[in-house]
Amino acid sequence: MGLTRRMSRTLSGVDPAAWDALDHGCSPFLEHGFLTALEQSGSIGAGSGWDPHYILAEWVGTAPAPPTLVGAIPCFVKHHSYGEYIFDFPWARAATRGGVPYYPKLVVAAPVTPATGPRILVRRDGSEGPAIEDIVAILVEGVRALADDTRCSSIHWLFTTAAEQARLEPLGFAPRASFQFHWRNAGYTSFDDFLASLTSRKRKQLRKERARAKAAVDEIGFVSGAELDADDLAAIDRFYRNTTDNHGGQDYLRPGFFARLCALAPERVQWLRARRGGRTIAGALYLETEGALYGRYWGCDETIEFLHFELAYYCGIERCIERGIGLFEAGAQGEHKLLRGFAPSPTYSSHWIRHAGLSEAVTRFLDEERGAVAKYLVELSSFEPYKRGPIVAEAGGETGGDLGD
Repeated sequence: MGLTRRMSRTLSGVDPAAWDALDHGCSPFLEHGFLTALEQSGSIGAGSGWDPHYILAEWVGTAPAPPTLVGAIPCFVKHHSYGEYIFDFPWARAATRGGVPYYPKLVVAAPVTPATGPRILVRRDGSEGPAIEDIVAILVEGVRALADDTRCSSIHWLFTTAAEQARLEPLGFAPRASFQFHWRNAGYTSFDDFLASLTSRKRKQLRKERARAKAAVDEIGFVSGAELDADDLAAIDRFYRNTTDNHGGQDYLRPGFFARLCALAPERVQWLRARRGGRTIAGALYLETEGALYGRYWGCDETIEFLHFELAYYCGIERCIERGIGLFEAGAQGEHKLLRGFAPSPTYSSHWIRHAGLSEAVTRFLDEERGAVAKYLVELSSFEPYKRGPIVAEAGGETGGDLGD
């Protein structure tokens, strides 16, 4: 009887209900359905550069009761730094110049997904089992052991919660500051109520952009994952690849991913579809939980002025207001979000590097970077469009996507 740890190279043998019963916060991106869709489509695994290792903590009770899953950390051994959105390419170049191997490295993250959420998944408060601190300790020990066993140069925790970053720092993981633009629901009763909180100039601009976009199409509406048909799924995949091609990106998600996601987690998927003349001409894919809406992938067959803003931002804000959702993350980039009601919001990562010299240099850089990011966040907040003044996310607040900015 007691707490044990083991590792699995796939989620196929892990009970989905037990995995999803762990505390994922508002984020759907480490849930069983999302990760399994990545596995089954080949978006992670052999040849992808994301080699999964799932560290599992189990509580072994009195026989013959089977072990109970009480914690987990999804880890990925990587031989490149693509698809992470917390960029360490300069560190890798510096290591190479110094003759220090940088790859493989170990990443704790939601693959190819720049969205904040818990990375240390533990049993929910109030449920039976060992103490949370004991679960965290055995899992973090497992991450370090995995880095040793796979000869990884470093460990990188990406888009953690603020609380996790604070927990990891005394364990030797240097904190890194970064930011995105998030929209938060201030208890608005309607989209017009939200507009009323903006300055007159910005309110008029948003109304004009919405009117122009809506006038250019026949229909805009959300379609749930369970209702998507083969034509819809083909359009989502086509738009995704169009956007990555047009913006010089990489199509990390392999063909079949969106179909698998809708089959495995239909309750999480919402597709915002724009149609004209009886055909779909643009769309934006969202993932939704009770606590947050995540804009992920936007694309189109035709370029229509302001349609991107309508599908990627305004309709998402409207949906959050209608459904009482508190947080909307619409992607990893874009100062233009600031003028449309998205506030500069801190994001968090933590890093450990094995080589002492490289670790010292990176730690110095991170110290300087934190000061620069804090200063820039204050500067950005002065440009927010709200009448009541800037809304700056609390540095300790928790948040928890990418629409092809």
